[in-house]
Amino acid sequence: MDYKVHIDAGKEDCYFQYVQQGSTLYVSFHVIRGGDGMAGFAVRNPRGEIVHPYQWQASSDYTDGAAMGGFYAVCIDNQFSRFAGKLVNLYITVIRYEEWEKFTKEIEDLNVNMNNFTGTISTVERNLNAMFQYQAHSRNNEARDYALILDNNAYIWKWSVLQILVIVFTTSVQVYFVRKLFDIKTGSGKSRI
Repeated sequence: MDYKVHIDAGKEDCYFQYVQQGSTLYVSFHVIRGGDGMAGFAVRNPRGEIVHPYQWQASSDYTDGAAMGGFYAVCIDNQFSRFAGKLVNLYITVIRYEEWEKFTKEIEDLNVNMNNFTGTISTVERNLNAMFQYQAHSRNNEARDYALILDNNAYIWKWSVLQILVIVFTTSVQVYFVRKLFDIKTGSGKSRI
């Protein structure tokens, strides 16, 4: 599951994912926008023990190959940032390899020689999971880059408009003073001819 969440300044948000015993848990996070581009990230197992300690980073991931059963807590901490909220991409997936083993056992019970087939299926499934993780990282990078482009565009627009206003003001002041320089003052109305 792929989430984009906003973490307010000085706050910590925790998300919970149920994991069956023996499954593989994979969690990754990337800060897309906000402040210094970093946040704290930690994972707690169902007993409440921190299995991935807090680290102030732009991105991080965690994999537990033999997870215990229960609810894992994935916490994103923005307490060091007192003024800037963060937009964070959070990717959580649970992979149950025992389901593939049950499928393999069912095929073997049918007395069909499928060792090569089940090995290939397991390899394909592992490669697909690796691909999904890579795609999640790519989406995170794309979202971060897009946010940076939008911020740069707003910055350029703001300063361009300011420069245009300064140029228009400077031009009008110059025209005023040049006209005043050549302004002919007529005296009493008597001509000297």
